[in-house]
Amino acid sequence: MYILGINAYHGNASAAIVCDGRLVAAVEEERFNRVKYAAGFPAAAIRYCLAEAGITLDDVDHIAIPRNPWARLGTKLLYAVRMPRFARERVRVLARFTSLPEALEQAFDVDPQRIRARYHRVEHHLAHLASTFFVSPFEQAAVLSADGLGDFASTMWATGEGNRLRVHGAVAFPHSLGMYYTAITQYLGFWKFGDEYKVMGLAAYGEPAYLEEFRRILQSNAALGFRLNLAYFSHHHTGPDMTWREADKTPQLGRIFSPYLEERLGPTRAPDQPVEQRHRNAAATMQACLEEVLFDLLTTLQRRTGHRALCLAGGVAFNCAANGKIFDRTPFDQVYVQPAAGDAGLAVGAAYYVYHHVLGHPRTFVMEHPYWGPAYSQQQIRAALERSSIASSEFQVTELPEEQLAKETAKEIAGGKIVGWFQGRAEWGPRALGNRSILADPRRAEMKDILNRRIKHREVFRPFAPSILEEATGEYFEKAYPSPFMALAYAVRPEKRKEIPAPTHVDGTGRLQTVSRSVNPRYWRLIREFANLTGVPVVLNTSFNENEPIVCQPEEAIECFLRTKMNTLVLGNTIVRKPASSALEGESLR
Repeated sequence: MYILGINAYHGNASAAIVCDGRLVAAVEEERFNRVKYAAGFPAAAIRYCLAEAGITLDDVDHIAIPRNPWARLGTKLLYAVRMPRFARERVRVLARFTSLPEALEQAFDVDPQRIRARYHRVEHHLAHLASTFFVSPFEQAAVLSADGLGDFASTMWATGEGNRLRVHGAVAFPHSLGMYYTAITQYLGFWKFGDEYKVMGLAAYGEPAYLEEFRRILQSNAALGFRLNLAYFSHHHTGPDMTWREADKTPQLGRIFSPYLEERLGPTRAPDQPVEQRHRNAAATMQACLEEVLFDLLTTLQRRTGHRALCLAGGVAFNCAANGKIFDRTPFDQVYVQPAAGDAGLAVGAAYYVYHHVLGHPRTFVMEHPYWGPAYSQQQIRAALERSSIASSEFQVTELPEEQLAKETAKEIAGGKIVGWFQGRAEWGPRALGNRSILADPRRAEMKDILNRRIKHREVFRPFAPSILEEATGEYFEKAYPSPFMALAYAVRPEKRKEIPAPTHVDGTGRLQTVSRSVNPRYWRLIREFANLTGVPVVLNTSFNENEPIVCQPEEAIECFLRTKMNTLVLGNTIVRKPASSALEGESLR
C-alpha cells in the first residue's frame, strides 16, 4: 500500500511517500527549484518520491493532504465577515486545494481516470501531531503541536497511544505562539519568511530586560493554554497575510504587529539599520517569555496525561534553545522532535495519520535518521566533476576507499581547512546533518568569523553547530540525552568551552547533533578520525549552501565550492583540493 503525502500551496511545500508503514522518501520542493521555503505545488518533490519508490502515480492507493477546510468552520465564517480581503485569500487557497487532482494530472500528464487513489484531508495540527508521534520510538507520549496558524488553530495537544491520537485541546486563531514570535521578529527588522531562527540566535546576546512588558503581550492561562494581548498585534484585523510570488514561489508574510507595539517598545528596526542593545534585549525577552509560557503549558500537559515522554511538532518545535531546557523546566524526561518539524513535515504527518489513525494499521517504523532525500552514485559524481571546470584546472582530484577518505578528510579539517562534505541521501528538514554539510575545526575560535566571511555571508550573531560522537555527548555537554536532529541546545561544560570555542554560542550553549555509528557510519568515522588526531570528538557543522537552499545535487555542491573560499570538497569517495592560493590567501588560521 502506497500513501503519498503532499504539503502544497504554503511555505515549505513538500512530499513524502509511505509504503506499508515504512517511509520511503521525503523531500522539500526547495531542494529542486532552489527557492528558499518554496511554496506552491511540489511537483518535483512528488516526482522524486514516486521515483524513489519505483512507482507511478497510478500505483498510489491514498493521497493525504494536511488541510481540512471544514475544521473550525464557524470561526472561519465569523472572521470572513470581519475581514473580507482575508476571506477572499482563503477562498483562493481553498480553490487550489480543491483543484489538487487537476494539478496532479497536469504535472504528470495522466488521465484523471487512471488516478485511483483515495483523497484524505487531514487537519493541519493533526498532521503535525502525527508527523512526530507516529514516527517516534514511544508507544505512549504526550504530543504538542505549536506554530503560527493552520486550519484556524495555532496549537494542539494530545496523547498518543499505539496507532491512535486522542486530542485533548487546542488554541484557536488569533492566539498563537508562532504569531507572537514572528511579530517580534518583524519588529526587530527581520522580514523574510522563516527569519525567526535568526532572532533565536540573537537572543543569546541580550538580557530579558523587558519581561514586565512582554508578559502583557503573551500570557499563560490558569488552565492549559495561553493568550495574546491583541492590542500589540494586527493579524486579527488583517488576517495572517501569507502569500507567494507565482513567478518563483517565494513565500511572504505581511506585517503582524500593531503600532501600539512600537509605542511601547520604541521604533521598529529597519533591516539595513545596525542591531543595537535594545534589539538584543528585546530578542532575549521574547525568548524568555516564550519559554515561560511554553514550559507552563508542557508542565500542565504532563500532569494531566501522566506521560514522561513528549513529542513536539510545528514551527515552535524548531526552538532548540527552549527544547534543551525541557528536561530542567518540566517533568518530561524523554523528548522527540522529527527533523522536519515545521510545515514540510506535514507531508509525512498526513500520510502517517491516514495509515495509522484512519486505516488502523499498527506502527512498525521509527524515524531514526533524516536521510530521505536524493542520493547520487559515484558514477554520477564522476560525471558531474568531468562536466565542471575542475576537470581542466589545477585542482587536485583523488578517489579513495572509505577508511582512507575519513582519515584524509579529518587531516584537512584538523589542518584548518574548510571542507564541503557531500554524501548519501540528502537530509529531510532545514538542517544539514552530516550528508550535505560544511565542516571545520571547532577548536579554532576564529573559525566562526572565517566561515561567515569566506562562505556563509550571514549575520555575525548566528551560531554554528557542533556534531559530536553520540558516546562522547556527556563528556562535553551538561546533558547526555541524544539530539540526532539538532533539535536541542545544551550548555557546553565550562571546562570544555575552550576546547570547542567555534561552535559554542555566546551564552555557553551548543545546538548539537549527536552522531551515531549505526545511523551514519561514514560521518561517525570521520569525526572519530578527527578525534584520533586532535583528542576532540567534535567537528563544526553548518549547512552546505551560500544564502540558498542546502545543495542537493553534486553539480550544486561543485558550484558552491567554486564560488566560495572553501578549501576542500568531498563528494562521495572523491576529494577535491583547491590550489592553496585560491582558498587561503589573506586568511589567518592561528
